[in-house]
Amino acid sequence: MASGSPDDSGRQAALPWTPGDVSESATEALQALDTYKKKDPSKVVVRFKAVGNAPIMRQNFYKITASNRFQAVIQFLRKELGWKAGDPLFTYINLAFSPAPDDTVSNLYKSFATEGHLIVNYSTTAAWG
Repeated sequence: MASGSPDDSGRQAALPWTPGDVSESATEALQALDTYKKKDPSKVVVRFKAVGNAPIMRQNFYKITASNRFQAVIQFLRKELGWKAGDPLFTYINLAFSPAPDDTVSNLYKSFATEGHLIVNYSTTAAWG
C-alpha cells in the first residue's frame, strides 16, 4: 500500500495544538482578540476645515464615536455638505495625508490629534499627494 492511503490506520497528522490543549499564550491571544472586538464607546472631537474652494461648514466641531472607521467620517461629511456619492471629496489629516477609509478614528486621533481635536481637511480637488 502507498503511504498516506486511507488504509494507514496507525498514522495521524500532528496538529500544532488541539482545542482541549490551550496554553497561557493562546488564552492571552484570545483575550486580546476579545478586547479588540469590543466597540469603544468613547467619542473623539473632529474638526473639519475647508481647503481651496470647498464650502465652509456652519459648524465645524463634531463628536464622533472613536471605534468608527474613517469611512464613516467621510459619509458624515458628505451628508453635512449635501454632496452625492459621485461628487469629488478629498479628505486629509492635518494638511498632510489622506487616511485609508478602513483606519479607525481612535487610531488616527491617538497618532495625529492636535490640541485635543482630530483635524480633517476637506477639498473638492486633490490638494496634497
